[in-house]
Amino acid sequence: MLGWFKKKFGKNKVKETSEVIEEPSIEDNIISQEEPLIEQEIVLIEEPVVHAPPEPEATEEEVTALPAESAHLDDSPEESIHMETANESSKEQDQATAPEPVEPSAKEDEPLPEEHEPVSEEEEPSPEEQKEEVPILVAPKEKKKPSLFKKLAEKLTKSREAFTYQLDTLFLGKKEIDAELLDDLEEILITADLGVSTTQEILDYARKKVKRKELSDPQALKESLKLKIASFIEEAQEDAELVMPESGPFIIMVIGVNGVGKTTTIGKVAHKFVKAGNSVMLVAADTFRAAAVSQLKIWGERNKVRVFSQKDGADPSSVAFDAIGVAQDEQYDVVLIDTAGRLHTQTNLMEELKKIKRVIGKKCETAPHEIMLVIDATTGQNGISQAKLFNEAVGITGITLTKLDGTAKGGIVANIAREMNTPIRFIGVGEQIEDLRDFDPKEFIDALFVSENK
Repeated sequence: MLGWFKKKFGKNKVKETSEVIEEPSIEDNIISQEEPLIEQEIVLIEEPVVHAPPEPEATEEEVTALPAESAHLDDSPEESIHMETANESSKEQDQATAPEPVEPSAKEDEPLPEEHEPVSEEEEPSPEEQKEEVPILVAPKEKKKPSLFKKLAEKLTKSREAFTYQLDTLFLGKKEIDAELLDDLEEILITADLGVSTTQEILDYARKKVKRKELSDPQALKESLKLKIASFIEEAQEDAELVMPESGPFIIMVIGVNGVGKTTTIGKVAHKFVKAGNSVMLVAADTFRAAAVSQLKIWGERNKVRVFSQKDGADPSSVAFDAIGVAQDEQYDVVLIDTAGRLHTQTNLMEELKKIKRVIGKKCETAPHEIMLVIDATTGQNGISQAKLFNEAVGITGITLTKLDGTAKGGIVANIAREMNTPIRFIGVGEQIEDLRDFDPKEFIDALFVSENK
């Protein structure tokens, strides 16, 4: 028991013990270091302990030390003063002879002779050992958020099932490229909304590769298809950047058939411009649909931007004309004009679009700077017909494809890019405000062709 107390408390009790020693000898120093330990031990023994094991008999040194301690307690004040004076002189000698009590010496860590060892078999670890055994707590790593590419791949799952997974099923187990394989491939490409002419060009490209023995197995054919489809999209994206005018507002006229999501697209595009630090005005030139103005105002509140509108039934051209005048006077950066939805086969409504464009040009010579056609990607080949007729009427400069996260087939992107040779500005892959993505052809192709196990 004595050895354990010396290890744990000996360092802090050396100075207190030295005050009660009369003669500074080496033997007394040893006893003085042990006296407070014995005192501490007696206090612990006097506390009521249930089923405490019997303590070992006191040694001769402990017996001789007890009277010295009790004698010290009975000393008179004069003798105590005399003892303190003697102790002050003994401290100086102790500092010269005894080791410094700042850190325990190696000898203090050594176990005492067997007669002083504790009865208990388990020994309390030293402070150094306890320090080493303390586990180091490591802060848990924060879970990484999904990357933008992974989010896009998840959104395109249905499109991938209708196209890429069918290719994988076709090529599974096939070891050579034959006529039967190419016939089945043609059917998959057409049903994936790539269109007849685009599909035929891809197959001609594949047959030439096979004939020149540049393609030897179906997996190589799949990679070749991916590169060919990517080339259609990349060629149309060469001039895809939106160029802001040197002066005045950047005017975007948004067109499309009913129900493709024009107003929602305008609200999400406005959000992008606001995030970029631009001042934005929304113009409600759809004066025929009852809820068009109120829907646009909701998006204006979300983005905290101004919505310019007039009374129901007003001429759309006059609304656009007046709005641009206000935007020029108040120096707005961007003006987004919402037009009424109309079928591409309705001649009179298509003529109205031409009029809106002419009026905008009178107010600002270079405007509209962008005529953006919004197409529902789930309409398939009908989207190509819409794009061609709208282009003939007003000349579209950019395309936004919505609802690609639904039942759309990814081939529509390549087909419309090849047929129209018009850059795709945005793709809609969800209902949230951040789900209108800037179109990146390489990212889109990689997400469309990504393997299922990635």
